[in-house]
Amino acid sequence: MATETPTTDPRRHAPATLRNRAPILAVLRPVLPQTGLLLEVASGSGEHAAYMAPLLPGTLEWQPTEADAAALPGIDAHARDAGSGRIRPALVLDVTRAEWPVGRADAVLCCNMIHIAPWRATEGLLAGAARILGTGAPLILYGPFRRAGAHTAPSNEAFDRSLRTQDPRWGVRCLDTEVLPAARRMGFQLDDLAAMPANNLTVVLRRG
Repeated sequence: MATETPTTDPRRHAPATLRNRAPILAVLRPVLPQTGLLLEVASGSGEHAAYMAPLLPGTLEWQPTEADAAALPGIDAHARDAGSGRIRPALVLDVTRAEWPVGRADAVLCCNMIHIAPWRATEGLLAGAARILGTGAPLILYGPFRRAGAHTAPSNEAFDRSLRTQDPRWGVRCLDTEVLPAARRMGFQLDDLAAMPANNLTVVLRRG
């Protein structure tokens, strides 16, 4: 008698995506182009792509990426569950490398990466986005940020301490003194800033 080989579900689940996906999508709708390619950097579980891509107007395609190749099957599995033909197969992308697997995009989205990566990852993200985006194209960042050098809530301050305990190269970055100056050096200007649940921000930058 044949026995069934057990399989492992590759899908990963990030509970925070259930809370933040709708507010993020509300900010993205008027910002994203209706056609072309959206490059998502650091897609994580892939649940943002699976939820948002089918709900976006137009024919914009979504390209998920992750630095960890082991995450790709789970991202693709969520995309299949969503049943959207607008989500491309996930790719490996290390933002610190000079060459990215996508040579051109019409928008770049990066959620919850900047604070759980070394600062050079932020620099690589900005440099890479500057290479592949055309004039006026958006780079959208989501996550916790400090403002004018100060935390925006006690919970963010505690989170920052926890991050730095795990890795001293991590931490909640200051939007005003770190992220925006680095973005301007790469040719980006701040276009919009939206307060989000759980003391997070969505930052919309435009390529000059």
